[in-house]
Amino acid sequence: MAAAGLVHGLAVRPGRAGFMLEVAAEDVTLYNPVRAAAEAALARVPGVDQAQVVLTTADAAPSHGVAAYNVNPRAAPNAGHVHAPAPSKSRPTLGATMKPAHVRQVIAVASGKGGVGKSTVAVNLAAAFAQMGYAVGLLDADVYGPSVPRMLGLVDEPEIGPDKKLIPPTAFGVKAVSIGLLVKEGAPMIWRGPMASSAITQLLNDVAWGSEAEPLDLLVIDMPPGTGDVQLTLAQKVRLDGAVIVSTPQEVALIDVRRGVAMFQKTATPILGVIENMAYFPDPATGEPIEIFGRGGARGVAAEVGAPFLGEIPIDIALRKAGDAGAPVAAVAPDSSAAKAFLAIAAEVAERLKDKSLLKPPPRIVVVD
Repeated sequence: MAAAGLVHGLAVRPGRAGFMLEVAAEDVTLYNPVRAAAEAALARVPGVDQAQVVLTTADAAPSHGVAAYNVNPRAAPNAGHVHAPAPSKSRPTLGATMKPAHVRQVIAVASGKGGVGKSTVAVNLAAAFAQMGYAVGLLDADVYGPSVPRMLGLVDEPEIGPDKKLIPPTAFGVKAVSIGLLVKEGAPMIWRGPMASSAITQLLNDVAWGSEAEPLDLLVIDMPPGTGDVQLTLAQKVRLDGAVIVSTPQEVALIDVRRGVAMFQKTATPILGVIENMAYFPDPATGEPIEIFGRGGARGVAAEVGAPFLGEIPIDIALRKAGDAGAPVAAVAPDSSAAKAFLAIAAEVAERLKDKSLLKPPPRIVVVD
């Protein structure tokens, strides 16, 4: 298989190993026995307690399920069982707008470019929602740069429940799942766009975010920066209740905000608002704002595109320390200036989600003779 160029994304951790088999979409069914045999062979390698082989495709995804998250029978109580949702005829077809099971609302936290603090905002917004009493989940869809585990202090891999779905670990009241929990920290994810999209789709739908008795109130998706394959896949496949756009004040970042807003508008996703991160630095002596990157640019772009401006996040040392320590400032330092800003923004987003007029129907295609 390796000689044929089918093996990608090899990941090795203590006691665990896995990789992806990339095949043509029409050959997925044919390769299911190959995947199973490859996983069995990997499980026999000394030191491997858990073996995981994912079958994916660089082409359009097949309409049937793709097995993943398989556990080595030597380490599982149900020896020989495949730990993945069984393919079901009732599953939505490709392109259908849907939400994960037992999730009431889904929002995306996005940015047009990297380096603007999008993941910091996503983590702290999720923590703020949890502080407000909501049942919250956080999906780290930034496959190539997953930082949610570090920011939430998570190190353990998700367990697999009796329904064959991943059980997300919880930190600060937030259920979180990330590729970063499944591979070694710092390991590069050398995946093509369709492979990354396939992995995120599985993480979205093969996780026990909630239950019929206790559904998740809100799932926050930390989107990758930009407007590429993963972003488009999520916007087209998932019925998003809204998107929050993050930017810094300078024009070089604001140019990409316009692109991000345009993408969500084209997929009929309501824009809940724009956040200006790193808006200013409070002078340690006087408290007066020092506008390191300028100020007010995101507010101006929000007005330009007709989106609400949700607020400013200052440059706060407590925010940086909390993120590095794996404890979101919104949860552990609620009196800090950054935490107060996040809590206020979370309250505004919650109010906007209650406004059903925001939820625009998807565009209809009308054929004219």
